[in-house]
Parts: sequence; C-alpha cells; structure tokens
Amino acid sequence: MRALIIEDEAPAREIVKTFMKSHADIELIGEFSDGFSGLKAIKELQPDLVFLDVQMPKITGFELLELLDERPQIVFTTAYDQYAIKAFEMNAVDYLLKPFSKERFNQALDKVRVNSIATKKADLKEDPIQHVLDTIDEKTENLFRVVVKKGSDIHMIPVEDILYIEAKDDYVMIYTEKGRFLKEKTMKYYETHLSTDDFVRVHRSYIVRIEQVKRLEPYGKSSYIAILGQGQKINVSLAGYKKLKEGLSF
Repeated sequence: MRALIIEDEAPAREIVKTFMKSHADIELIGEFSDGFSGLKAIKELQPDLVFLDVQMPKITGFELLELLDERPQIVFTTAYDQYAIKAFEMNAVDYLLKPFSKERFNQALDKVRVNSIATKKADLKEDPIQHVLDTIDEKTENLFRVVVKKGSDIHMIPVEDILYIEAKDDYVMIYTEKGRFLKEKTMKYYETHLSTDDFVRVHRSYIVRIEQVKRLEPYGKSSYIAILGQGQKINVSLAGYKKLKEGLSF
C-alpha cells in the first residue's frame, strides 16, 4: 500500500516513519505539514492510506476530507480531540492518540489491511470516513468558517462574511459579497451550527444573517419578502417572519 503522512508536527511525522519501517507492505510516498499541501498530494498521488492529523493550520483534517471526491483509507492522529475519538470508536476508521506506541500503530495497520481486503472482495455500501464526518456534524458547536472547493480553488469563508444561504437539493448555495459558493451540506446542518444570535432560518429554502434584513414586505396571505442590504429578495414564511421580528425587535 502507498501511504502519505499529513501532520504539522515534525516529531510526530518521524514517529510514523520510524514505525512504518517494519511494515514492508507499506510504502511512504510523501509527507506534508499542512492540509493544503496534503490535499493536493492526495489528488495527484492517489495513495491507498493516509495518516492524517486532526488539528492543523490552514485547514483541519476534517475539512480536508470534505474536499475529497474519493477518499483513501484514513488513520487519524490526534492529541486531544476527545469528541473525535468517540466518533472514531463508533466506526471502522482507526485513530492514533498521541503519543502512541509501536504496538498501537501496528494494530491500526492491521485494521487497515482488513479493510483493504474487504474492499477488494466487495463493493462496500458504507463509507466509514463519511460516518465519522456525519458523527462530527451531529455536534452542535457553532461554525467559525466554511471551507469550499470552487473549481480547482479552495476558499475559506469566515462565517461573518455569509449574507444568506439557499437550499439546492442535497447542496446549499452560500452567498457572500465576494460571490456564491456551492457546498455539499444540508440546510439542517447550517441551521444547527450557525449562531442563532446572528442567523435565522426564515424559509425552508433560506437562512439569512439577521443584520442583512433591511425591511420585510407582505407577499400573499401568509408569506413575506425580505429585502437585504444589497437589494436581494428572499422568501420568508410566516414562521420565519415571527423569528425575524424577534431577532430584529420590531
């Protein structure tokens, strides 16, 4: 198996490389200290296995995985993310808690080999990495940024730059002053993970930043139109109207 290491701490990379030497069936084809470089390497080199740190500068391990169309087998490495460890324990993906022993490293590779054999024998219907991401998504911590891929470019969108979000089937369109960005997430996810002090879901198809709403106009018997700061118009349901009135205090 061809492997990459994506880890921002040099000592941690050295430990993985040292432990890997006793596994003749694993070939190290690259090591990277940040998520951007690692993401590019995964796309270009198409490794079978990646040792991936959770907390890294620029983009996290989870954000990197969201940007991949096809995912290799992942062994996560983490120093303190207890919530992530609980998620990994629920699924077929393994993790290494720093500092980890050679015995624990060997156990992780045994799991990788078993998963590799199973994948070759059958078309697995469930993606264990997606299970981890879904489990993390169930946490209710507020977002502070959104990472999206637009063509070959990666954009980091601070939450404070979001004007409103529109539902697009299994995706959402995120609108900012710099443009719009398509993201494979649900409206429910953003409704749960955006601060209710700043955002409100005003319609089944729209979440809006409260301070962007300049006025509300009646539209039919039980719906409204919100006029935003740059003149955008979005639909507002009766329930959304009530939430907005509370948020805007009028």
